[in-house]
Amino acid sequence: MLCARCEHPTRSGRDPVRLGDILTATGDALTFATRTAAAAPSSVTCRDCGSTAERHRTVHGRWMLIEPGALMVSTVPVGHRWRIAGDGTAVHLRSATPSDTCRVSHADVCPARPAPAHSPALHAVWRRNARQGV
Repeated sequence: MLCARCEHPTRSGRDPVRLGDILTATGDALTFATRTAAAAPSSVTCRDCGSTAERHRTVHGRWMLIEPGALMVSTVPVGHRWRIAGDGTAVHLRSATPSDTCRVSHADVCPARPAPAHSPALHAVWRRNARQGV
């Protein structure tokens, strides 16, 4: 249904466009763009330390660096555990305890920051990154 103003031809001679048609097409395009961007993690270099990390979008739409490789869940403190979903989205596990492996944020093991003292596993990754940056 068109409003009274849209029922009459415009000066340009174009037919009116229904808002519902535009919104559907725009929503589809944005969904595709989000899935495409999240599905392909890119390998990037940390600007602070020079280490290589993977860039992933979070469930909140922000981008973050995830350290390559997985660690045993039992070695990573609660609150520092991440999973990469099938579409490439980084999911913070918070207090969840999966039974196998998890990933960690590069920020937790970046040698440009103080060494993590609360976890021997994170400290080992931090040392490895520090040696690679030398």
